[in-house]
Amino acid sequence: MKSVATIQEVREQVKAWKKEGLSVGFVPTMGYLHEGHQSLIAKAVSENDRVVVSIFVNPMQFGPQEDLATYPRDLAHDTELCEKTGAALIFHPTPEEMYLPDFCSFVDMNGLTKGLCGKTRPIHFRGVCTVVSKLFNIVTPDHAYFGEKDAQQLAVIKQMVSDLNMPLEIIGCPIIREADGLAKSSRNTYLSREERTAALVLSRSLQAAKARCEAGERKVSEIKSVIEEILTVEPLAKIDYVEVVDSKTLEAVTVIEKSVLVAIAVYIGKTRLIDNFTYHMK
Repeated sequence: MKSVATIQEVREQVKAWKKEGLSVGFVPTMGYLHEGHQSLIAKAVSENDRVVVSIFVNPMQFGPQEDLATYPRDLAHDTELCEKTGAALIFHPTPEEMYLPDFCSFVDMNGLTKGLCGKTRPIHFRGVCTVVSKLFNIVTPDHAYFGEKDAQQLAVIKQMVSDLNMPLEIIGCPIIREADGLAKSSRNTYLSREERTAALVLSRSLQAAKARCEAGERKVSEIKSVIEEILTVEPLAKIDYVEVVDSKTLEAVTVIEKSVLVAIAVYIGKTRLIDNFTYHMK
C-alpha cells in the first residue's frame, strides 16, 4: 500500500492502474477511521481491483462554531486499518493542496440540502459537494462508497453525480453499530462515559419507531411522537431534529405511503450525533 499527499501522485498512480485495465474503487473519509469506514473499504476491495481511500478533514464543510480544530485525527491508525483491509492507496492532502489561495469555485445544490442537517448546517453540503467533486476528478474512480448513516449526504452525492453526468457509480453501505446499538461515528470519541451511555437513546428511539411502523402505524406525527418521547426523557439529550421524509426526495411527508427515511440529529452534551433508518413499505 502507498500513501501520498499530492494530487499529481494520485493521478499518476490511477493512470497506471487504468492503463493495465484495472477497476478503481474509492472511499472518501475525514479520517479517524472505525469499523464503519472499514466496512466501506472492505466492500470496495471486494468489488474493485484497486481501492483508494482519501483522508482529508475538509475545512469547507465546517461552520464557524463547529469542531474543525478539534476533529479527531490519527493518520498512523488510519494507515494501519487501510492496509489491513486491503486498500492500495491512501491520499491525505493538506488543505493547501486541495484549495489554492485563489480558490473560488463551488458546487452547490438546492432541494435535497435544505432540510434535515441542511437546516442547522447551512454551508455544510456546499462544502461536501465541492470537495467530493474535486476528489472524484482527482481519483476518477469507477465506484465510490458512502455510509448510510449519513443518509442525506448519500442522497446528495447520488443526485450530484446524476445531475453532472459524472462517470461513476455511488454505492451506499449499511450503518455499522456498536454491540449496544450506537451507530459508529468518529465523534463518539468526544463523549464522556456518562454521555456514551446517554447516547444509546438515539438507537433506542429509532427501534421503537421502527416497531410502530412495522405494526402498521402510518401517521408521521405518531412516529415522530414515539421518538421525541423517548429522547426527551434523557436529560443529556437535546433534539436538533426528528424528521420523516420521502427516502428519495427527502421532502417531509405526513402519511407513510412509500419508502421513508426516519432521521434524527441529537446533541448529547455538546456532541451532535445523527442516526436513521429507512422503512420500506411492504
